[in-house]
Amino acid sequence: MSKTKIIIVGASHGGHQSILELTRQYQNIDIKLFEAGDFISFMSCGMELYLENSVTDVNDVRNFRPEDVEKLGAEIYNNHEVTAINSENKTVTVKDVKTGNEKKYDYDKLILSSGVTPNQLPVPGNDLENVYLMRGKDWATKIKSKLADPTVKNITVVGAGYIGVEAVEASVKAGKHVTLIDMIDRPLGNYLDSEMTHIINQELRDKGVTVVTNVQIERYEGNTDNQVVTVQTNEGDYRSDLVIQAAGIKPNTDWLKGTIDLDEKGWIKTDEYLRTNLPDVYAIGDAVLAYSIPAQTKMPIALASVVRREARYIAAHLFEKTPEVVFSGVVGASALSVFDYHFATAGLNTTTAKKVGVAIKTAFYQDTLRPDYVPNQMGNPNVYVSLAYEPQTHRLLGGAVLSTHDITAQGNVLSLAMQQKLSLEDLAQADFFFQPGFDRQWSLLNLAAQHALGEPRF
Repeated sequence: MSKTKIIIVGASHGGHQSILELTRQYQNIDIKLFEAGDFISFMSCGMELYLENSVTDVNDVRNFRPEDVEKLGAEIYNNHEVTAINSENKTVTVKDVKTGNEKKYDYDKLILSSGVTPNQLPVPGNDLENVYLMRGKDWATKIKSKLADPTVKNITVVGAGYIGVEAVEASVKAGKHVTLIDMIDRPLGNYLDSEMTHIINQELRDKGVTVVTNVQIERYEGNTDNQVVTVQTNEGDYRSDLVIQAAGIKPNTDWLKGTIDLDEKGWIKTDEYLRTNLPDVYAIGDAVLAYSIPAQTKMPIALASVVRREARYIAAHLFEKTPEVVFSGVVGASALSVFDYHFATAGLNTTTAKKVGVAIKTAFYQDTLRPDYVPNQMGNPNVYVSLAYEPQTHRLLGGAVLSTHDITAQGNVLSLAMQQKLSLEDLAQADFFFQPGFDRQWSLLNLAAQHALGEPRF
């Protein structure tokens, strides 16, 4: 009996999880995974830990080693770029990027997890030496080398999202003077509401970071050796021995144009079963618009946690003509440390809600972690919670927590509450433990929800 041929494009989280699920659930399958890059498979979300010397080795910062999944029966091909799909013949064209040779491979099922690429700002000088991107193993090792170079004194980070802030922190810890530049009005403004970004902004400045917002980068100026020396903006110039660009991402889908249905920005369109317009071709991951449970619509949610859930769903329903259930969607939860502060966020905030046209109300709550009789210096820091909810029903649509104490696990509680479509009233009386070594008589999220409902302060 011939084996069912499954081809997977992309060796990051989606490719990895697909192999784990398929080999666990099915027999008599032939899995081939193609990855255009050389290294299988660098975990860019672990780059800051590598830059700060907090990992065993750069070669360990990966989702999986090829030999580990090959033991499960899959074939892994690095330096092999899938360049075309022929849906009539059910083949893909694959180019060996080292030799340039092309070969066609048959498939019965095709899973696209092609991911995203970082934006290179379209400004003069973006091809200068020492203008780097913050993604992938090659860039990680180059940045690491510059952080250890004593002649590199001034680093400019372009982009104040997660990746940019990680680059800032690693650079400061390496003893560099760091300038953070963004066109929006506040660091992490796409992820947190203003009450929390105000705290983060002050923390960055307290750590010596020059924070420059609401500006446009006009060019990177170089010297006679073709090395960047200055970042020029519409409101001033900034000395730079190294520029790290972390100014967003774009879907890696140019090769799919004219074959797979894409939206105007290049995101892959899928139906409620994660199927593309082509039969037996599925798409998951950062290049796909994910169905957001709180927003009740599709939107970009580029998170490893999202693609792994999508891969799990596809594997479970891959051989059903019409899947028994639709993909239920995701909330989108994430966390980050910014020097002494730690935050977690889930669902929508004022920025993302506006982008997808969802009306929300928000509430911001500040308190201490433990009862008032525990002094701050004995482990009772300030804690902050923001909640977003649907005005009419009070259904939770978003939330975030922030503190110098690590309360990021509360972000998972918020995510679960949104996944289960709980309301403020549900959260206000949810049954959480109390022990004064950890929490208050009402738990933090209870209190935040009670505050949002206008109840007297406990």
